[in-house]
Amino acid sequence: MAKMEVKTSLLDNMIGVGDMVLLEPLNEETFINNLKKRFDHNEIYTYIGSVVISVNPYRSLPIYSPEKVEDYRNRNFYELSPHIFALSDEAYRSLRDQDKDQCILITGESGAGKTEASKLVMSYVAAVCGKGAEVNQVKEQLLQSNPVLEAFGNAKTVRNDNSSRFGKYMDIEFDFKGDPLGGVISNYLLEKSRVVKQPRGERNFHVFYQLLSGASEELLSKLKLERDFSRYNYLSLDSAKVNGVDDAANFRTVRNAMQIVGFMDHEAESVLEVVAAVLKLGNIEFKPESRVNGLDESKIKDKNELKEICELTGIDQSVLERAFSFRTVEAKQEKVSTTLNVAQAYYARDALAKNLYSRLFSWLVNRINESIKAQTKVRKKVMGVLDIYGFEIFEDNSFEQFIINYCNEKLQQIFIELTLKEEQEEYIREDIEWTHIDYFNNAIICDLIENNTNGILAMLDEECLRPGTVTDETFLEKLNQVCATHQHFESRMSKCSRFLNDTSLPHSCFRIQHYAGKVLYQVEGFVDKNNDLLYRDLSQAMWKASHALIKSLFPEGNPAKINLKRPPTAGSQFKASVATLMKNLQTKNPNYIRCIKPNDKKAAHIFTEALVCHQIRYLGLLENVRVRRAGYAFRQAYEPCLERYKMLCKQTWPHWKGPARAGVEVLFNELEIPVEEYSFGRSKIFIRNPRTLFKLEDLRKQRLEDLATLIQKIYRGWKCRTHFLLMKKSQIVIAAWYRRYAQQKRYQQIKSSALVIQSYIRGWKARKILRELKHQKRCKEAATTIAAYWHGTQVRREYRKFFRANAGKKIYEFTLQRIVQKYFLEMKNKMPSLSPIDKNWPSRPYLFLDSTHKELKRIFHLWRCKKYRDQFTDQKKLIYEEKLEASELFKDKKALYPSSVGQPFQGAYLEINKNPKYKKLKDAIEEKIIIAEVVNKINRANGKSTSRIFLLTNNNLLLADQKSGQIKSEVPLVDVTKVSMSSQNDGFFAVHLKEGSEAASKGDFLFSSDHLIEMATKLYRTTLSQTKQKLNIEISDEFLVQFRQDKVCVKFIQGNQKNGSVPTCKRKNNRLLEVAVP
Repeated sequence: MAKMEVKTSLLDNMIGVGDMVLLEPLNEETFINNLKKRFDHNEIYTYIGSVVISVNPYRSLPIYSPEKVEDYRNRNFYELSPHIFALSDEAYRSLRDQDKDQCILITGESGAGKTEASKLVMSYVAAVCGKGAEVNQVKEQLLQSNPVLEAFGNAKTVRNDNSSRFGKYMDIEFDFKGDPLGGVISNYLLEKSRVVKQPRGERNFHVFYQLLSGASEELLSKLKLERDFSRYNYLSLDSAKVNGVDDAANFRTVRNAMQIVGFMDHEAESVLEVVAAVLKLGNIEFKPESRVNGLDESKIKDKNELKEICELTGIDQSVLERAFSFRTVEAKQEKVSTTLNVAQAYYARDALAKNLYSRLFSWLVNRINESIKAQTKVRKKVMGVLDIYGFEIFEDNSFEQFIINYCNEKLQQIFIELTLKEEQEEYIREDIEWTHIDYFNNAIICDLIENNTNGILAMLDEECLRPGTVTDETFLEKLNQVCATHQHFESRMSKCSRFLNDTSLPHSCFRIQHYAGKVLYQVEGFVDKNNDLLYRDLSQAMWKASHALIKSLFPEGNPAKINLKRPPTAGSQFKASVATLMKNLQTKNPNYIRCIKPNDKKAAHIFTEALVCHQIRYLGLLENVRVRRAGYAFRQAYEPCLERYKMLCKQTWPHWKGPARAGVEVLFNELEIPVEEYSFGRSKIFIRNPRTLFKLEDLRKQRLEDLATLIQKIYRGWKCRTHFLLMKKSQIVIAAWYRRYAQQKRYQQIKSSALVIQSYIRGWKARKILRELKHQKRCKEAATTIAAYWHGTQVRREYRKFFRANAGKKIYEFTLQRIVQKYFLEMKNKMPSLSPIDKNWPSRPYLFLDSTHKELKRIFHLWRCKKYRDQFTDQKKLIYEEKLEASELFKDKKALYPSSVGQPFQGAYLEINKNPKYKKLKDAIEEKIIIAEVVNKINRANGKSTSRIFLLTNNNLLLADQKSGQIKSEVPLVDVTKVSMSSQNDGFFAVHLKEGSEAASKGDFLFSSDHLIEMATKLYRTTLSQTKQKLNIEISDEFLVQFRQDKVCVKFIQGNQKNGSVPTCKRKNNRLLEVAVP
């Protein structure tokens, strides 16, 4: 490489050991201590080669942000610190670039974080794959399938608040570009027994609590449910509420997710109806009743619950009631009907509830698959994500734990096989000699369980199918006979004498030595749970339901398709599912995530070593490390290896010119590493012992310190030289500046001295000239003064005789002139304001100026009025003309007038041109609108009012409907003869029309308006403008109005109003309309 690149590595700043393959020494104690050390520093991920160990932190960590996604995107697996994103990126790139189908196997016990790990894998893949509307829709549907399946398949247990009670395997399908096309989900072994009974401290499935907490009252009423959990026997009350879990919010999330996935509204409602039916089944109780023939039978205590279930599901109540009380057995051509006692009835009820819920869950998975399946038929690449229950060892282990542990045995078997296969393929690919690796092969345990002739599952099926009395004890006896000699099977009743006195092994139990340790199984319930029987009567009752979904869940209930053949057992079904899963996984490139639970308290910062040790054993992690280290513990491509360690050899530092492999060979020869400690592959260097790698890391660390010291030394020398040169350059600059300053200062001193001397000389010359000029001026002034005195004497002598004759008249005129001058100056300072209504005027100082004073007052008033008028615009002049007209018409005549003086006349109160509501009305009127106002039109018959739009144009008066804008009446102004109104403080006025005109066919109009003065004034001016005739304005408390053929007297009276200060109008008789004014 031409330029050194700084890259991060798994080995940089490593807390503990990031890859357990490098752990020295390797034993259980160091393994746990390394996990604990990393856990205490929030490093929850650790590698075993390409396997990721994930320790549940039980809290949120800032390591899943979009920035982290970008950090791990398209990066080498070992390039950054261990992370689930690194494995997800490696799997996705292998699928996209190398066309290899992938599978990610996530295992661990309940509460270890498997479900969260699967979500993180899917979210990472969704973040790094392509974009686009269609791709985003597919990604959203794949991600939103999780909340739906979690609601129906997860529950709160003592170990985990969101424990998956089913196994899930999802195949995500991609196109050739790596964009998601769709997916297929497979589910395994739903824990349906949880529907009817939950261990202490645990809950039923989430959906029951979410429905009761989050559904609306309307929906609950429709489903015939109540919000109180205690009303339902199938819901445990001691753990109904979970801290930090909002069931109501989760219910809304599930409903939204169902919409996104593609559930129709009626499908979602049908699903909730089935859930409600399951809840209500638990409330059905039975009582014993004796028959005549002495047989016991059961009867339902309260049939109200049964009735509501039948209403929900559309089943005939009598059919379902009989199915709970009788059982029909068919054999060839015979049918035998037997009664069910109370215990059998309860068994039938619980079996129906379990089957109904289990089949609903399977239907949900199939329905989701229909929505998320790839729509195109092109060749697809597949990434499978397996989130399945881990190995379980409880205090009481039953059939469910046996099946789960069998599945984990198969997963462990395929894990070891695929890991060895992957190692062997890499050795062959790199041309490294393969050596045989010894490891524990658990095929013998799998054979003990699944062998078709003498396996435990085969014998359990045989026992369930044989005639005669079949119990759990007979099944155990058979096991003791067939499996007694098997080295991994232990039973106190077997023929093997070594267990006869083993008190830790009860008589009703058997023990299997799994790869993860010994597990004691209670044989009680094995036969019933394997049979998983649902009486045919109940299946047929369900098939008869009018509820489409329930009917589809029980196809075997169809009488036309009665199959007398016994349905397959639960064990055989699960065995077939596991076989299909294993076959599927073997066709894909595996990636493993091993989840570990650090404590049983679901608390952060707590690491229980005994619990972790137990999980390490049953996950086989130490075995995994040993297999990985059996050949070469560490391998790395030549380029990053040379880049990391090239500073350890002078020939490769700082740049190696040749091939990377040759550089690594030179490097290892220079370091004198024993040849047996490493081997050269085609593209990688293989290191056998972790000690060799740590030796290289120690040498690199020391060399980096030496290089850092060298860099520091060179840097300090460069810094000192640079500082010296800077100081030298600065000294020269300072000296130059100082010399310049000294010369400038000397020059300034000489200059200032010269200026002082010059100023003194100029001052002496100026004073001399000044004295001469002063002397000349005094001589000139003296001559002027003498001349003035002489001229004065001559003039006084000449005019003395004239002055004595006219002295009185001139004194009078002078005095009068001075008085007038003083008067005008005082008036100038005492002028009033320019307001035309200001009546102030200064008082007259002298009597002889009385006429002048009045004339000045008149002239000033006219002048300021003109100045005030000059300020008016044409529009303002028009307003004042209208106000003046209103004053002449109504002042001292109408009590309403004073309140209208201060209100400007606006005219267009409705803004018809701007309001889209009146567009139709605007289009119908072509003239200019002078007034647009809402008035109350008084009904001629009863005196009640109706809102109308009053429009006045240049030629017409129009009335329109306020809501629709339709024109109701149109009156030409030439037909308006008079306007009448009262003298009181009301807004009533009548518009009288010309007799015989078309507009007067229904009579005159009587209106009420808040802007009476303005409307009457504008109507008066517009009529005068158009007809050249003054409109008669009648102001009287009584006037006649023509209503059709009758003349009605409108009378205004004073009265107390019930509705406050609003005038009211009331028709008294055919001839009188009375208006009460407050």
